[in-house]
Amino acid sequence: MSHSKIREDKTCLNCRHVVEQKFCPNCGQENSDSRKTFHHLFVHFFEDLTHYENAFWKTIKNLLFKPSTLTKEYLSGKRLSYLAPVRLYIFISFITFLLIALFPNNLTDELTKNEKEITSSFEKEAAKEKKNWKEKSYLKSKVVDKSYFQLKPMKEIDSIQKYGKESEKLNATSYWFYEKAVHVTEKYTKKEIIIKFIESFFHNLPKILFIIMPFFAFFLWLFHNKKRWYYFDHGIFTLHYFSFLLLIFLIMFIIDRIIGLAGKGSPLLYISAITNFVGTIWMCYYFYPAHHRFYGESRIVSFVKSVLLFIINSLFILFLLTVYVLYTFINLH
Repeated sequence: MSHSKIREDKTCLNCRHVVEQKFCPNCGQENSDSRKTFHHLFVHFFEDLTHYENAFWKTIKNLLFKPSTLTKEYLSGKRLSYLAPVRLYIFISFITFLLIALFPNNLTDELTKNEKEITSSFEKEAAKEKKNWKEKSYLKSKVVDKSYFQLKPMKEIDSIQKYGKESEKLNATSYWFYEKAVHVTEKYTKKEIIIKFIESFFHNLPKILFIIMPFFAFFLWLFHNKKRWYYFDHGIFTLHYFSFLLLIFLIMFIIDRIIGLAGKGSPLLYISAITNFVGTIWMCYYFYPAHHRFYGESRIVSFVKSVLLFIINSLFILFLLTVYVLYTFINLH
């Protein structure tokens, strides 16, 4: 609580409104002296930091262990004791994606190792096939990029388009995708394509989540009483739910990276495995109690709706990811 001396002048320094009491009724600014001592600045900073920390940890605790509590408190008007839903989501997503960028996954090393093994095995098989069938005319044509997609060169496809049977010809859309696939596989190895997909995915994941959330809230709106629940209510529920998912992922990510410093043979890896298992189970189960407590429906109704919403959102996310994969593939340069 501020103990600053109140100004004798009743005109607000911020908006010039008349201030009858301690705070301006128009903008909310305190009508105190704008020139502060170092002691006051120190005390003010400590008070603000303590208030923020209390609100932050209280918010995190409720978000993790008390499904839907934050949403119910926010919509009931109790908002100063917790972080606002949008601020909470932005803060958690910022920390999550910042750490992902600073400490990337070691998947590229695994991909390199696996690719060498697969390439070596495939080259042996390809050499064997070529030796057995070298008299076949269609195997005399060059196969694109070690044939990991078994694509024919565009010259052969163009020849089929001009002189081949109608059943063998590609339509305009298929031809365009095939041409793009040939171009990409000629330019990149399989490992390079996968790495580019992974990098692009994590780079665009915040955008993907922002696209998913309004639809997630829309599906909630479809399944519930339109007079009792507004789309805004479902939006707040969605923000808290997605904040929870990101927070669990962040906790598992941090534990995995810290324990990973101990090396592959460390017994501490069991802790990481257990954490990931428990976190994944809690992520999958969390929506049901959150839905049941927030919407106040019976357990059976909540369970049925939770399952249906899970299926619908999974199909929608799968659709978005498919579109994203196509978009990324088309825009590989």
